[in-house]
Amino acid sequence: MYGLINTAMKDLVVSRFGEEKWEEIRRRAKVGDEGFANMHKYPDEITYSLVGAASEVLGAPAADLLEAFGEHWTVYSARVGFGHLLDFAGDNLVDFLRNLDSMHTRIGMTFTELEPPSFSVSDVGPDSLRLHYRSKRPGLTPVAIGMVKGLGTRFGTPVSVETELSREGGHDHDVLLVRFGASNVA
Repeated sequence: MYGLINTAMKDLVVSRFGEEKWEEIRRRAKVGDEGFANMHKYPDEITYSLVGAASEVLGAPAADLLEAFGEHWTVYSARVGFGHLLDFAGDNLVDFLRNLDSMHTRIGMTFTELEPPSFSVSDVGPDSLRLHYRSKRPGLTPVAIGMVKGLGTRFGTPVSVETELSREGGHDHDVLLVRFGASNVA
């Protein structure tokens, strides 16, 4: 994954738990203190190690941390210079989710070794849709769930997300049921 992901993870940890916790996580993950170059591709194992160490240090399940990261990513990526790409993807939740793959194609022009997940939308109704998530990287579905929740916040649309089908359950990809609108969110 690109250094930008790891830098965003650091930003999440420092903003919520402080620099000391990040340093403890970094040391436990055996990651150097030189930081990450945003445009440099790092082995995925580094990111997975950081998540595992964060789970241990913070005493939280990795899935919860990954979901929090997904929510944080929607704000962080806009703040660090990718807001214009987010703006092009759509001005509402449904259009944005429909355009995720197109947005990743544009991002791939800058991040030439990008291996993004793929998303498609089906069964769109007045208050729900199914988001199909495919990734070569295992275990990151909580990031997608958090991202959808963060996008709900971005667009002022209350959302709930539940996994209907999963790779862990034997399906070939994950299917997330996304409900939106105040009357559909508990």
